[in-house]
This record gives sequence, C-alpha cells and structure tokens, in this order.
Amino acid sequence: MSEETPAGHRLGLRENWWQFSIFTAITLLIGMTIGVERVALPPLARHAFGITSVLYTVSFISAFGAVKSVMNLVAGRLSDRRGRKGILLVGWAFAVPYALVIIFATAWWQVIVANLFLGVNQALTWTMSVTAKIDLVGPTNRGLAVGVDESAGYIGVGLGGFAAGLLVASYGLRPTPYLLAIGVVVLGALITVGPAKETLPFAHSESAAQAARSAPAQTDRVEAPAGCHAPAPRLRRLAAYMSWHDRSMLAVCQAGLINKFADSLVAAFFPLYLVRQGVSLVEVGLLVGVYAWVWGLGQVAAGALADRVGRKLPITAGTFLIAGGLALFVATSAHGAWFAGAALMGVGMALAYPNLITVVGDTADPAWRGGALGVYRLWRDGGYALGPLVLGGIAVAGGITAAIWAGVALVGASGVVLLVWLRETDPKRRRQPPAWQDHPEWVAP
Repeated sequence: MSEETPAGHRLGLRENWWQFSIFTAITLLIGMTIGVERVALPPLARHAFGITSVLYTVSFISAFGAVKSVMNLVAGRLSDRRGRKGILLVGWAFAVPYALVIIFATAWWQVIVANLFLGVNQALTWTMSVTAKIDLVGPTNRGLAVGVDESAGYIGVGLGGFAAGLLVASYGLRPTPYLLAIGVVVLGALITVGPAKETLPFAHSESAAQAARSAPAQTDRVEAPAGCHAPAPRLRRLAAYMSWHDRSMLAVCQAGLINKFADSLVAAFFPLYLVRQGVSLVEVGLLVGVYAWVWGLGQVAAGALADRVGRKLPITAGTFLIAGGLALFVATSAHGAWFAGAALMGVGMALAYPNLITVVGDTADPAWRGGALGVYRLWRDGGYALGPLVLGGIAVAGGITAAIWAGVALVGASGVVLLVWLRETDPKRRRQPPAWQDHPEWVAP
C-alpha cells in the first residue's frame, strides 16, 4: 500500500525499492566498517601495546560511544535542515583518518583518538541511512523498513569481522584490515555521491500530507511546494520533549540506553568471563557469533511483526528476553545453556532494537523526525559510553559475575518501565495521538 503526498512524492517500499536498496547497501557497508574493528582492534591492545587492564582495554568503546551519541544528535538536527545525503557523505570522510591513525599508531591513546573519528563516522552515516529509509517508505511498513536497515548493518558487521579475521590470520593485525576498511569507505562514498538521492523532500511531503488529513479545510494551502513544511522545534525543546515531557519517549530512550549496556557486556565482558570458565577462544567466538547472527538476521522478521501486532509487545518482550539470556550465562555453567542464552539475547535484541527506532519514527512529525531520531540515538549510544565504565567499575569491585548480574537487573528494570509507560504508536493501532499533538507548546519552534 502506497501513499501519494500533496507534493507528488509516492511513499512506499515498493514504489521506492531502488533507492531503498541503495541505502540498504550503504548500511551494509557502514556495518562492515565497524565490523573490522570488532575483530582486529581488541587483540591489538595486548599484542602491539602491552595493555592488560580491562578498563583501559575497553576505553576505546567508551570513547566511540561518547562521540557517536553526541554526533547522532547533531546529525539528526542538521539533516532536518540540510538534508540526508550531504551529511552521509561527510560521515564517510571521517572514517579515513580513523583507519590511518590506527595503522600508524605508536601508543594506545592514539587508538582511542582514532575511535573518536569512527564514532563520528558511524553517527553520521548510520543515522542518515536509517532516516532515509523511513523517509522513503512513509507510515506503511515502517517497522519492516527499520528491520531491514538494522539487519543489513549487522550482517555487514559480521561480514567485516569475518573478512578482517581472515586478513589478520594471513597478514597480521596491521595494516591490512584497515586497508580493507578504507576500501569499504571509498565504495560507500561513491554510492552516496552517485545513485543515492536526497530523501528529505519525501519527509516534507509526508508532513504536508499529515497536515492535510488533520485539517481538511486547509488542503489548498497544504498543496504547496515541497519546501513548505512545519518548522522544527528548537533542539532544547526537542530534547526535553523526548527525554521527559513524553513518558512514552522517555521509556524508549532509557530502553535504548540500557540496551547498549547489555551489548557492552557481550562485547567487552563475556569473552573475559568465559575464558576464566575454561572456554576455548573458538567456542567464545561461536557464542558471540550466535548472539550476533540471531540478532542481525532476526530484525527483518521482527520489524515485519511490529507492523502486524504493534510496537509495544515486541519491544517489551524482547527486553525481558535479553535479561533472561544474560541471566543464563551466570546462573549455570552448562555450555548448552550458554548457547541458549546467547540465542535468547539475540532474539530479544532483534525484537527490541529496530522497533525502538520505529516508535520514534511513528511519533515524530516527519518535518523534525531526523532530530527526534538524533535525540533517541544520543540516549541509546550513550550506553556505549557509560556501560563499559559503570559495569567495569562493578567488575573491579565485585568481579565480572557481579557486573553481569547488575546488567540483568538493569535490563529487567528497563522492561518494567516499558511495560508501564510505553504507549502503542503504530498508526493503525494507537489509541491516543502523540503527546506533542495534545501539547504543541512542547515542540513549538
């Protein structure tokens, strides 16, 4: 089912399949860029720089998360004014110094600096890619669109990590994996400059169409050029609306934050915990792989499910499944239970992760959707900045097992908040309009 806006743009997955496919390919390349790091960088700390401290080793994740969270906000806000394509291209440019700095680094602090560039790259590129897809499909099949985006990205993470692993085994930790990253970046930039089109006019047209439906008497005025659209609220107002005025959005933002706490546990703490339990590195890689593969491949189905049953059920159930999967790792020493826990976490991530983004897309006016997504992603990727530090401090004080149990408690509490505060936002099923429509002063320009 498609929708034609007053400005003549046809919204829908089928109507825009070519551009949607282009942006999906771009997302896969974005994922490959970070996938190289996840495999090639952690061993570099010990083998090239002699780093043995857990907190110092995982500091690159915090540096990455801090910059990415802030730049998500900047990118989303700018994209509502300047468009998606130009910011996407700038994001690709920041990945080049990231790779070059690591290739020539002589100290670990330089690697941390390189991750600041990677944080900017991932914020600008991935935020713009998912926003472009939401622009193209409109309100119908929005969940599926976000599911495809996130699935493509995490499949890219897996492909990049696999390719980097082969290169490390054959040619060493530097420079070959990062030459691969540069090649991926160049390809992504060429696709962005070439066949990818600007999608901001689609968002403006959708905003005009919504205005026409809500005020039929003003239809003639709505049928204006695509540039005539609702002004975006100031950033401070938008951040306040997303962060506390609308409890439903607050529930989504905290869920995104805690989601990254859980992912930080898998990326930084699970390998250490499992090795201390006598698990081989091969089995550690397989356990982490099960989690990532189930998560990545499951997001398409999870997005489609949210279009059929609504957003709240998959998100809330998925959050509780993440907590259950984490608990299985520390509640038992049976390897079979660990694999079940990894798969359970993957299912939970697949259900919650893309649909949290979809909820923001449902709620925000298309004219300021990019900024709203930026605020949400500020919260979400702030979990990468805070998670390793908070959980690392707990691990230093009480051990890695205590840190994982703390993660179980945090994720479980996040699920309770979602259960109580999150309202259904699917346009076909919502019983109440978004809070900003009842309180327009919250998002006034």
